[in-house]
Amino acid sequence: MPPTLASLVQHSALKLIVRAGEDRLDTPVRWAHVSELADPVPYMEGGELLLTTALTLDAEDLEAMRRYVRRLLGAGVVGLGFAVGVNYEEIPPALLDAAREEHLPLLEVPRRTPFLAISKAVSAAISADQYRAVTAGFEAQRELTRAALAEGPEAVVARLAAHVDGWAALYDASGAVVAVSPEWAARRAARLTPDVERLRERPAPASAVVGGTDDRVELQSLGTGRRVRGALAVGTGAPLGTAERYAVHSAIALLTLTTERSRSLQAAEQRLGAAVLRLMLAGQPEPARAVAGDLYGGLLDAPYRLLVAEAAGGEPAGEPPLPVLAEALEAAAARAGEAVLTVAESGQRLVVLAGDGGAVVAACEGYAEREAEEAGVVVGLSAPAAPSAAAAAAAAYKQAEQALSVARRRGRALVEHEDLAAGSVLPLLADDAVRAFADGMLRALREHDATGRGDLVASLRAWLSRHGQWDAAAADLGVHRHTLRYRMRRVEEILGRSLDDPDVRMELWLALKATGEDER
Repeated sequence: MPPTLASLVQHSALKLIVRAGEDRLDTPVRWAHVSELADPVPYMEGGELLLTTALTLDAEDLEAMRRYVRRLLGAGVVGLGFAVGVNYEEIPPALLDAAREEHLPLLEVPRRTPFLAISKAVSAAISADQYRAVTAGFEAQRELTRAALAEGPEAVVARLAAHVDGWAALYDASGAVVAVSPEWAARRAARLTPDVERLRERPAPASAVVGGTDDRVELQSLGTGRRVRGALAVGTGAPLGTAERYAVHSAIALLTLTTERSRSLQAAEQRLGAAVLRLMLAGQPEPARAVAGDLYGGLLDAPYRLLVAEAAGGEPAGEPPLPVLAEALEAAAARAGEAVLTVAESGQRLVVLAGDGGAVVAACEGYAEREAEEAGVVVGLSAPAAPSAAAAAAAAYKQAEQALSVARRRGRALVEHEDLAAGSVLPLLADDAVRAFADGMLRALREHDATGRGDLVASLRAWLSRHGQWDAAAADLGVHRHTLRYRMRRVEEILGRSLDDPDVRMELWLALKATGEDER
C-alpha cells in the first residue's frame, strides 16, 4: 500500500501528533510538499501532505483560516503538517478550529522534526510500495506464464482473477465466452457480449471500461494485427493497482500469444480441411477420408450439408463479407466441438461442408437472418447428403449452387434446396430471361389474334388446361369442337411445332404461366 497519514503518524522517528481530522488518517499520501504561500493551490496536484510554518499566513484570523483550509481541500490536499516552535509555539486556535470544522487532518510537527525527514519518509514509503508492486507483478507474470505453458488459457484466466481479487473472462473473436473465473461471473461475462462486439469493431489494440464503481470492468482486445482475435474482461470493485496492472498486462501478452499460436494451428487445419473438401467435390471420398484421418473423418461418416456463399455485389462497408462469415461459422463449430471444412475460391466464393443439423448450419441460418443481407452475402444450402454415395459431395455442391442462384433472383440472403423441392416451380418463372422467352414464343399468336381473325391464345390456354380434351375445352370456350380443332391446327402452323410433342405442350403452358396468360 502507498503511505497514509496514519502510517506517518505511527512512524516513531517523526513524532507527529494528530490535532484534527482523526477520521481521515487512512487517506493515501502521494507526496509531501513544503509551502509558505498564502495560496499554494496553483502548485498542488492533489494527494499531497502540505507542510508549513505559517510564515505568511494570518493564522490567528478564523475567517482567513477557514478560507485557507477550504482552498486546500478543494485542491485535493489530504493533510496539513504545522511546525510548532518556529513562528508559533503552538498551533493557532483559529487554524485548529477551521481544520476541525472542515475535517482536514492537521498534524503537529515538533521543532526537532525537520520537514525534510517527513519528505524522505514519504518518498521511502512510496518507493517501497512501488517495489512491492513490481515484485508482485513479476511474481504474477511468472505464475501466469507457468499456467499458460502447463494448463492453457483457462488456467491463465483463473490465476488472473485471483491476482486482481475479482473475476476475469476470455472471449473469442465472435464475442462468445471461452473461459471465465470464478464460475459465478459467467452470467456477468455473458452480458458483456455487446461491449466485446463493439470493441471488435475498433483496430487492435483497443480497450474500454464499462460498469460502475462497484462493478468496474476493463475490456482489452487480443491480437497482434489490426483485427481483434479475442478479448479479455477483468472485473474489480475498484481501479486496478500497479501490481494488478502488471498481472493484467502479462495475461494479455500470454493470451495473445496463445491466440496467435492457436490461429496458426487452425490455419494449418483449415488448409488440410480445404484439401479434404476438394477431394470430396472431385468425387474421391476414399482418398479424402485417408487425408482427413481422425481430424475430419467423423464429419465425413455422417450426413452433411454443403453451403455456397458469394458476395451479393457492390462494395459493403467494413471488412470483406465472406471472411467474416467464415470466421462466424468456424467460431460456432469451435464452441460446439464440431468439425467443419471450408474452401475460399479466389475470394469470390466460400464453400463449406458441415454436419447436418449441427451448430454450423444453425449459425449460417442465424447469420443470414441477422446480418448477411446487410453484410452483402448470398447463401445457398444443399439438402442433407448421404456419406455413402461416392458423388454425394458433388451432388450437394450442385444443389447449393442451384439454391444460391434462386437466392440471387429472389433477393434473399439464404435459400435451402429443400425449400425449392417443397414449393412450387412457378416462383422460379419470375425472371426476366424466362419472361423474354415466353413473350417470344407467344408473340406470333398474339399478333394473329390482334387482327381479329381468331382467339388462338385463349383457345390454346383452354385446350392445355383440359389436357387436350376437345369437348371440355370447347365447352369452356363456348365454341364447337371442330372450331377448336381448326384453331389448334392454326397454332401449329403459326408456331411451326406439333402439339403432339409433350415438350412443346410443356413449354407453351409455362410460357402462359410466365406471362400471366393462363389467368385471363
